[in-house]
Amino acid sequence: MARFTRIEVAQAMKETGIVPLFYNESLDVGKQILRACYNGGARVIEFTSRGENAHKVFDALCAFAKAELPQLILGVGSITDGAAASLYMQLGANFIVTPVLREDIAVVCNRRKILWSPGCGSLTEIARAEELGCEIVKLFPGGIYGAQFVKAIKGPCPWTSIMPTGGVSPTRESLEEWFNAGVTCVGMGSKLIAPDANGNWDYKIIEDKTKHAIALVRSIRNE
Repeated sequence: MARFTRIEVAQAMKETGIVPLFYNESLDVGKQILRACYNGGARVIEFTSRGENAHKVFDALCAFAKAELPQLILGVGSITDGAAASLYMQLGANFIVTPVLREDIAVVCNRRKILWSPGCGSLTEIARAEELGCEIVKLFPGGIYGAQFVKAIKGPCPWTSIMPTGGVSPTRESLEEWFNAGVTCVGMGSKLIAPDANGNWDYKIIEDKTKHAIALVRSIRNE
C-alpha cells in the first residue's frame, strides 16, 4: 500500500525538480542506487518495470526504502496496462508512470488515489489525461519534442504540469532550457544513473550527480 498521497507525491516532484529513474535486475545494485540518489537529495525515484520478475525486485526495494530511506517516495514506470498498475500498487508503489495514455490505468489509479503520469505527445492527449485526473503529464520521449514544445503548450494551457523524460541531462544548459520553458520537473535515467564503460558502478558519482542536478534546478528557479 502506498505510504504517500498523490498530493504529497506531486509536491515532492515539484520541490526537488528531479525524478531519477532506473531498472536493474540486481536487488543489491538497486538498493545502492536508491541510497545514492536519496543521499544526493532525491525524494522521488522511479523504478522502471522492464525485466522478468521486475515486480519481485520492486517489492523488496519498497521494503528496503520503508526501513532505511523513510522519506523516499518510490514509484514504478513503464506500466502499460491497468492489471500491471494494480499489481504494483499492491506492492506499495506510490505513483505509476506510463509510456502511453491508457484510460484503464487512470481508472485503477484514481480508485486508489494514486498519482499516475501518462506519456503524452500532443496537446489533445495532455488535455484528455487532465480530464482523467492527471496531475503531472509525462512528455515522452522528451528529446523528440524538445523544450519548445513545452513552451508552446504552456501558452494556451498555463495550468498544465509537465515532466519530460528522455533528452534531459544533468547540466545547467539542459536544465535551464527545460525549466525556462516551464516544466514542473524532469525525469532522468541513464544520463544520471549508469555504470562505467567496464560495467562497474560508482555510487558516489551517482550521489554527486544527483546533488548537483538538484542544486542546478534550485539555482535556475532562484530558490
